[in-house]
Amino acid sequence: MGKITALKEGKGRNKRISVFVDGRFAFSLEGDVVVAGALRVGQELTASEAEKLAAKDQHQRGMNAAVRLLGYRPRSEAELRERLLRRGFEKATIDSVMGKLKEQNLVDDTAFAEFWKENRQSFRPRSRRMTRLELRRKGVDSGVIDRIVAEIDDGDSAYRAAQPKARQMKAADYDVFRRRLGEYLRRRGFDYEVIKRTVEKMWQERDS
Repeated sequence: MGKITALKEGKGRNKRISVFVDGRFAFSLEGDVVVAGALRVGQELTASEAEKLAAKDQHQRGMNAAVRLLGYRPRSEAELRERLLRRGFEKATIDSVMGKLKEQNLVDDTAFAEFWKENRQSFRPRSRRMTRLELRRKGVDSGVIDRIVAEIDDGDSAYRAAQPKARQMKAADYDVFRRRLGEYLRRRGFDYEVIKRTVEKMWQERDS
């Protein structure tokens, strides 16, 4: 292919390294790939070596993108795969990225499902059925979902979900109170019997 004549770092947020071969721009690489490959000015570069560098660069770019996504919040493997696919990464690259992330314990669907359940139960309690549906939409395996949602007590979750809503309600009439609170709990996936018991309990506590 030729001899590397310059390695130039991009400006601003773009930290990719531009590789010049025989005085002309050839391609750009992630900095980690340049360091790992020990690239240097004056080095002879074959076409085969350039192809290997391109593959390593794709992997590193995929890793960087995945780590950024995980920086916002934990994600399921299926969710990460879908996001990387949308960003234009090929399946082979995504597979290698997932393998590396699993080695580093950065992707674990059981841990993700536990996080999702705990987050929901702490801040926006909802039913076992609704939590199951959300995790299924995230692509989590049904066996993992079964283990995680088995820990959810719908009665307790409905009570905790109803408390702040009931405190905000000004309705003095039980039928209005029942309808409004019931609709609120229904949207969170609770069934009729759980809603009925919860509404009655909240009304009694409010009345007392």
